[in-house]
Amino acid sequence: MNNGFNIGIIGERINPGFKSTRALFDNQDLAGIQALAIKQAEAGALYQNVNIGAQALTDPQWMARVIEAIQEVVSTPLSFDFPSKSVQEICLSCYDPDKAGGELPIVNSITEHRWDLMELYGEHKFKVILMASERVEDGVAKGNKNADEIYSTARRAALRLKNEYGMPLDHIFIDMSVSAIIADTEGLNSSTVEAIRRIGADPDLAGVHMMGGLSNIGQQLPPKAVDGSDLKHSLENAFLTMTVPHGFDFVLGTPWRGYEQLADEHYVLTTYKHFLEQRGSNALRAVRKFYRA
Repeated sequence: MNNGFNIGIIGERINPGFKSTRALFDNQDLAGIQALAIKQAEAGALYQNVNIGAQALTDPQWMARVIEAIQEVVSTPLSFDFPSKSVQEICLSCYDPDKAGGELPIVNSITEHRWDLMELYGEHKFKVILMASERVEDGVAKGNKNADEIYSTARRAALRLKNEYGMPLDHIFIDMSVSAIIADTEGLNSSTVEAIRRIGADPDLAGVHMMGGLSNIGQQLPPKAVDGSDLKHSLENAFLTMTVPHGFDFVLGTPWRGYEQLADEHYVLTTYKHFLEQRGSNALRAVRKFYRA
């Protein structure tokens, strides 16, 4: 668990979206990938997300080697981050629970629209990251915009996993999308925070985990807040300060980043609370208050 908060970290760095990691994949540098896995484990990652990008579809043998190489050097359970059922099947077949202390892997991620991944459950046992950001309506995938849609999708899908597949609720990680505040004129942040409160208060969902990646929240903002603090990091901490008490307990992030609870009077926290109440042009004005006195 992370300092200052009762949260777990799913290490995000084994992903070609990071330039340094992409170089490791491009050079098929297994030793470098192993070193990165060790660094994340030593920094306290409870899981490690594995995403090798488009190569997963074109070179599944390489992906299998990556998984086996990681499991040779760390006992952290792995999360497999691919939308393809055929790719997930290879990942699950390669994964050795014995090398992870008996822990199951995570399939990242299923949605109501991408439910075919659950066809793998039975032959394989796994935990899931469940996306609450989209629902299926009349056979069509639609993005969720408000707290009602996010909460009802999460509830419906989590209970389906429990009732139809016998999946324990604590094997379900509900991914709550955390969007950039810079252009959030529709209250997406506010909807996410409210949906987390509702899920956390629902006795039928007791035991589910709530998680998300926080890296988007401060996108395109200046580095420093009015009070001189690291604006992006303070925003991440402000979000966590408001949501961890309601059951948000995992971050997909960089394990050595470090998160801590902000004091009630912290400038970025009080400004974030004000921002959450704004819509339209008022929201854009509220964003400027983070970095302009």
